[in-house]
Amino acid sequence: MKPMGSRLRLARLAIILTGLAVLPKSTQAAAEIARGGIHSVVELSFTGPQQGPTDTPARDVQFWVRFRHESGAPEYKVWGFWDSDGKGGMSGRIFKVRFCPTRTGRWNLIEVFSNARELAGQKQDDYVTAVVSVLPGFWMPDPESPGSRWYKRSDGSHPYIVGNTHYSFLSGYRDGGRPSGNDIADDMLANAEYFKKLRMGITGDRYVHPEEKPFLDESGKPTDAGDFSFRPNPKWFAERMDVAVAKGFERDLIVDLILAGPDTKDSRATLRAAKNNGDPAPFLRYMAARYGSYPNVWFCLCNEHDIKEPRYSEKDIARFGSLLRSFLPYPTPVSVHRSPSGWDNQFDDLPPWNDHQIIQKKLKKIAAAADAIQQTWQGASGKGPRNKPTVNDELSYEGAGDKHLEGDTIEAHLGAFLGGGYGTTGEKHGNKLGQYFWGKFDPNVHTAADNLKYLREVIDANITFWKMAPDLSIFSNLDPGFRGMAWPDNEYVLGTNKEQKGIVAKLPAGRWNVKQYDIMAMETKTVGENVSGEFTFDAPASRAVLYHFKKVSK
Repeated sequence: MKPMGSRLRLARLAIILTGLAVLPKSTQAAAEIARGGIHSVVELSFTGPQQGPTDTPARDVQFWVRFRHESGAPEYKVWGFWDSDGKGGMSGRIFKVRFCPTRTGRWNLIEVFSNARELAGQKQDDYVTAVVSVLPGFWMPDPESPGSRWYKRSDGSHPYIVGNTHYSFLSGYRDGGRPSGNDIADDMLANAEYFKKLRMGITGDRYVHPEEKPFLDESGKPTDAGDFSFRPNPKWFAERMDVAVAKGFERDLIVDLILAGPDTKDSRATLRAAKNNGDPAPFLRYMAARYGSYPNVWFCLCNEHDIKEPRYSEKDIARFGSLLRSFLPYPTPVSVHRSPSGWDNQFDDLPPWNDHQIIQKKLKKIAAAADAIQQTWQGASGKGPRNKPTVNDELSYEGAGDKHLEGDTIEAHLGAFLGGGYGTTGEKHGNKLGQYFWGKFDPNVHTAADNLKYLREVIDANITFWKMAPDLSIFSNLDPGFRGMAWPDNEYVLGTNKEQKGIVAKLPAGRWNVKQYDIMAMETKTVGENVSGEFTFDAPASRAVLYHFKKVSK
């Protein structure tokens, strides 16, 4: 037996060692737990309470991390989410936080909060190191553009947006209960070759997977019922939605997530959340936590919120939008899509929540497409303009379903640009049939895709459009179906859709170059170099021609 003094010393040592084991993190050396480029997505894993398919961690486990830059600002509160075993399984203890650093340097985890004792304080005072990158960052309305009508990126760039639609492609199924044969990653990469945005539902909607589902019911069985949105299925989101978002991020393709809809009652019920007493907060918090740190993610609360079951009122939508905003740490674009009409005037009288407005007007002509954008931006009579970007998200679905020809789709998108906004297309060869639902993007079928790519590339390479607003003041003798924009005294654009001879541009002082871009033929032509004064030109017999006037000297 050891002497009493020895036993006391050992006891004291045991107490000291035990105390060290539970010392708060702030007394221990901080560690770098991850590093990544600015505007990348850094994923941190935490070990939390064991959860399974009959548990409700999206609702019951509150978990967030507060990140602060070493300089003292900025600071972001980023929500975490349960990710089962981290491999798409149905049970596990893995919780994750996805963080997007916006400055180089050290980002300290100054607070790790949770109502679960296993997570509370875990990794607190550790840090993430952000290094230089060339990633362009988040999309946000540019307040310096005319009426904030255009988007810019965190790095100050202004890519032009033309979008495509694959409502239910995450399920991999099409009409007749047949597999579509699409691959999510391949679809994302293929779309990125032609478009800047892809709209998609987060569920299978009309074309569900027979076994894999986005939510779990009370018994832990996969279900398509959106009323269980507070019980997201980690397997669905890890293996499908995560793939789409990550591949989009890899290619800088906007992933526009439709949280409710577009079509079926099950898919539209996510915001109703009837099985959670009508509270969609757990679902919205989960979506913000899982995807809100990706700079390429946008959120559309609902597709046609006002005309399909369940319907959501304007007050409902504003409440949902404000709730989603409260969970988002970054300036993520948020809006809603309504019936085939303009933006709802009722939103003008509700607390602000959206950063852009979505309309649905299927159009075929330059003037109609341009005017739809401009009229929406101008706002209701007597209330002044809505100083936000405008997107016509069902501008023209190419195919027999809506009886839109390739030329209709091309001309309409040129019109949306000339109206000071953006447009979205899709391939629809029949009612609820086509790539616009089930994906498997094929530009040989969606034949306008290469022309829309050409249009977008012409704009990006040549036109300072973010300084422009609709304006035809320098042109005379114009056909009433033509539209244009101006950055006064610097650049002008004009769109034509038919032959017209003798168009006159009364150019401001200086020397100007004039380019003609035939979007239908995808051909470029110089029609004037170092011209000045009154410049006369002829529009060809093409449905979509874009003229660009640029001052080259005083």
